Amino acid sequence: MQIYLDTASIEEIKKAAATGLLNGVTTNPTLIMKEGRDFKTEISEIVKILKAHTDDFTVSAEVNSTEWKDMVKEGLEYAKWDKHIIIKVPMTQDGLIAVQEFKRRKIRTNVTLCFSPNQALLAAKAGAFIISPFVGRIDDAGASGMDLIGQIKQIYENYGYETKVLVASVRTPTHVRDAALIGADIATIPYKVFEQLFSHPLTDKGIAQFQADTAAYHQKLR
Repeated sequence: MQIYLDTASIEEIKKAAATGLLNGVTTNPTLIMKEGRDFKTEISEIVKILKAHTDDFTVSAEVNSTEWKDMVKEGLEYAKWDKHIIIKVPMTQDGLIAVQEFKRRKIRTNVTLCFSPNQALLAAKAGAFIISPFVGRIDDAGASGMDLIGQIKQIYENYGYETKVLVASVRTPTHVRDAALIGADIATIPYKVFEQLFSHPLTDKGIAQFQADTAAYHQKLR
């Protein structure tokens, strides 16, 4: 399973990319607004950071328009910036019309704000490169986000759709684990969750014990 970082923080992306384990970055207007920088400058900087570590990655740049012609206009501009940029569009009728137009132009898309199997089915039929179901928000509403991931995976398997399932709105390492067990293609996660993936109390305890034993051994040799 690929791991993306869901952030527009340059510092977070630099730290995660340096591990060699990052496969991409997803952004949205809210995340970029928090950074207080120009949209193109921010996206271009993210691409530059990832390129320093790998050539196999994507960066999702989201359109702000609601009508498909305007989405296409925005997306065509974004696509000029770098081949690794994919266009993030909302799960709406206009969004899926835009997806089809982008596909005709061989431009990849990430359909965001997916909350149902039917939406995921339509996105795949339209030719989306990625579908982004929001598991955390579904959990918040009292349903199971991971059940949705399993249903989407089953539908895509039934009909041979190649659209990648990206688990979004990830809140905890448990979400990442469950996504991997189900067979999701990608999980996009906050930097805090990324850091948590490395940790376990027993690992910390074991390292501390090894260090203590090594120090005691060297003390005995003196």
